[in-house]
Amino acid sequence: MGKKLYVGNLPFSVNDESLKELFAAHGNVETAQVIMDKFSGRSKGFGFVEMSSDEEAKAAVEQMSEKEIDGRKIVVNEARPMEKRSGGFGGNRGGGGRDRNRHGGGRDRW
Repeated sequence: MGKKLYVGNLPFSVNDESLKELFAAHGNVETAQVIMDKFSGRSKGFGFVEMSSDEEAKAAVEQMSEKEIDGRKIVVNEARPMEKRSGGFGGNRGGGGRDRNRHGGGRDRW
C-alpha cells in the first residue's frame, strides 16, 4: 500500500489542520491537504493525507474508512496517480469543435 491516501466525502468545515489531526492518531502525518475550489475558495469535499509509512497508511485506512465526521461518512483509500488530462478548452464535452462552414461562420460560406 502506498503512503498517500485519498479522503473523500469530507464535511466542508474540515481544513488542512483538522484533517491532519484526524489522522494523527493512526501515525505520523507528513502532509494533509483539503482540495479547495480556486474560484469560490470553498472545500471540494476531498483531500489527501500522506503518512510516514505504508503500515501507518494501512492502519489509517482500516480505522478511518466509513468513520462519521460531522454527520458524513468519509471514504478513505489509497490515492491513485493523477490521470493525465487532455489540455485545451472544454475537454471531451463537445464544446468548440463545431464545423464552422456548416454553421455559417467560415470564409467559405458560399
